[in-house]
Amino acid sequence: MNEFLEAGIITNTHGVLGNVLITSLCDTPEVLSKIHCLYLKTADGYTPFKLEKASVHKGRVLAKPYGINDPETAARYKNKSVYAKREDIIKDEDSFFIADLIGLPIVNSDTKKIYGRLKDVIINAANDVYEIETEAGLRYMPVVKEFVKEIKLGEAIYVLPIEGMFDEI
Repeated sequence: MNEFLEAGIITNTHGVLGNVLITSLCDTPEVLSKIHCLYLKTADGYTPFKLEKASVHKGRVLAKPYGINDPETAARYKNKSVYAKREDIIKDEDSFFIADLIGLPIVNSDTKKIYGRLKDVIINAANDVYEIETEAGLRYMPVVKEFVKEIKLGEAIYVLPIEGMFDEI
């Protein structure tokens, strides 16, 4: 498992003091705003991108990076991804990092039939949706307890789909 996870994208500058706006890729912007040492990916690895302060502003994180004091310098970071150490991200015990789920087989919890592999997780307001790559093409499954029965990291995602979801596979 990678020590660093993509946590957000610097989308713009804000004001004249070198602040940046970060779109959060965490569960909520509040989760990202509590991490004060983010990282930028470089050819040599990851470089610290420390924040003096951070708060939630209109659904994004408004952050003041150390050593950046003007909008021109802040603009150099626009459209760059920021990463967080796995250990610095606060999550519930029964939550998982999407990066750890991608590629896991999707398996029927009763019959053990493998439907395909998890390609992506689409974040929606009501519930997330699994994008599953199957032999017959992409299939989509809401991430709700009625379908997703168990997740075993490094092994599989066990599901009980409704009739018709995977019939042609």
